[in-house]
Amino acid sequence: MKYMLLIQQGDAPTPYGDEWANVPEDEQKAIYADYQAINQSPGVTSGQQLAAPEAATTVRVQDGKTLTTDGPFVAIKEALGGYFVFEADALDAAIELASRVPAARLGGAVEVRPIVEQ
Repeated sequence: MKYMLLIQQGDAPTPYGDEWANVPEDEQKAIYADYQAINQSPGVTSGQQLAAPEAATTVRVQDGKTLTTDGPFVAIKEALGGYFVFEADALDAAIELASRVPAARLGGAVEVRPIVEQ
């Protein structure tokens, strides 16, 4: 089964945020190394880091008209910071991988969602 690991940044520091400057350089390097290790794990299809939520455009169609809004529709703490796709035999393996995502231990969360294959 394939799982989408959706990284919710929460309070986790990111390279595009002001709080990143307060993270010691050795910890910054460790965070990058952790993400690199996840990308190289068997069964992982590398995802991408997303730009800051403020850079988003939300699109809706109402009465046949396309409407756009700057920024995300969700609260910033719930906004996605990135994702991975992981193929595994069991949910437990996906949960274990999600627990290795730095954002999960630094104030964010990782949502593990099965991908419906058709």
